[in-house]
Amino acid sequence: MDIPRFGIPEKLADRMSMAEQHDYLRTRLTRRGALRAGAATAAVAGLSAGLAAAPAQAAPAPATLLSRAGTRVDGSLAAPFGRHLAFGAEPTTQMRVSWQVPFAVRRPYIRIGSQPWALSRKIDAEVRHLTTPVLNGGKIAAAEQFYLHAALDRLHPGTTYYYGVGHDGFDPADARNLGTLGTFTTAPARAGTFTFTAFGDQGVSYHALGNDQLILGQNPAFHLHAGDICYADPSGSGQSTDAYDARTWDQFLAQTESVAKTVPWMVTTGNHDMEAWYSPDGYGGQNARWTLPDNGPDPVGLPGAYSFTYGNVGVIALDANDVSYEIPANFGISGGRQTAWLDRRLGELRARDGIDFLVVFFHHCAFSTTNAHASDGGVRDAWVPLFEKHRVDMVINGHNHVYERTDAIWRNAVKRRVPIGERTDPTRDGIVYVTAGGAGKALYDFPAPDSYEGAVADRESVTTYHVAKGGTRAVETVEWSRVRYTGFSFLAVEVESGRNPRMKVTALAESGERVDHFEIARG
Repeated sequence: MDIPRFGIPEKLADRMSMAEQHDYLRTRLTRRGALRAGAATAAVAGLSAGLAAAPAQAAPAPATLLSRAGTRVDGSLAAPFGRHLAFGAEPTTQMRVSWQVPFAVRRPYIRIGSQPWALSRKIDAEVRHLTTPVLNGGKIAAAEQFYLHAALDRLHPGTTYYYGVGHDGFDPADARNLGTLGTFTTAPARAGTFTFTAFGDQGVSYHALGNDQLILGQNPAFHLHAGDICYADPSGSGQSTDAYDARTWDQFLAQTESVAKTVPWMVTTGNHDMEAWYSPDGYGGQNARWTLPDNGPDPVGLPGAYSFTYGNVGVIALDANDVSYEIPANFGISGGRQTAWLDRRLGELRARDGIDFLVVFFHHCAFSTTNAHASDGGVRDAWVPLFEKHRVDMVINGHNHVYERTDAIWRNAVKRRVPIGERTDPTRDGIVYVTAGGAGKALYDFPAPDSYEGAVADRESVTTYHVAKGGTRAVETVEWSRVRYTGFSFLAVEVESGRNPRMKVTALAESGERVDHFEIARG
């Protein structure tokens, strides 16, 4: 039987590289169809009234699976792992659930319900099979990875659901597997008070794991990951000659599951996420592992560019590889479509009733001073004018493995100083840019001393550089570097709505110590 694999007949897929599969999908399917081909959509509008649990049955004979090595394995031993959530384009009614299994399983599915003892019948999941052969003389390690995805639509706003994932031989509704159940909560229909968290440059480490646990303690409604997710490709150049170990993703998703199985993990694409083997632009791996909102300029070609709203905040994710002067592997990949979409989308969100704040996140920094990457002139040239045109409230980046926060910037200069603990108004003061790249990878350093809460060492100016067109470093002396902290850290943002909406922004070290805080209020 020729079973489709991510929209491609299996016999045909076996003869194709990931690059060829990518081209097949982009030419044979519509953009929306390619992303969602075979996706399971759960019509669960009636869940609050209670879903019928699966009827009790006699225990079936063990389901056996055939591993790639030819060994028959009991399906009950193929435990799902690496669960991670993401909102759909409408967080009030849509959730995407993704997970991994160690080898091919039969008939994967998800169950969902308003109570752990009242889960739905089986809702089919989509399988995305990713094959990595040994390449580049062994520099790229072989791996077989199986990712499962389920799209849940027509959910109720502001509602907590229980879910379990399984396959033949492993039923999450079985009493032996109830400990594998997870929960998620949809966005509320009306704005209230909530918290979201953010960082970039995570990887696999004890520091990354520690940050995850601190984030869970903030009880965030969602988490923004500004790219460089797991570092399976340590080079980050986006070239086909890069060394690469896909198995790092197995470690990463297992590490992150304790948070991402409950908190929507909204990622974008960093330079280390351009995994060149998987399709011409390097995004085949990202499309296999994540299901992100499909409302961006090109959901398949630029999976890290999309938007969503939560309460009174509009969030836009961008793929800065498209405009980076520093790392040009994918420079101009969208042909200008992403920047045109950004302009349009910012205008739409700013005009929408009920949206008080616009937050944009992406990888490469518009404004940073570290010795490693500093600022990317491509981002400044392409996007900063649009941020200012639409009065964006905050921009969050990674790329530099530190915490750094600017004053309120307008036209590349300080318009208003924002010391620790102060308030700023983007309608008149300019935009604050935050580099939150201390998620877990080895730290960088600054050309000036650290200056953070409890250890303030203000400098009138810092000599640094930005990467100009052509990749050259242009030295500049700047006055906007307000807070610098060399340490593992993350961002927590408490959002309030009402007559006086505000965002209270806090940076926390991995010890839980506060290293910065300030407030953004409009009007």
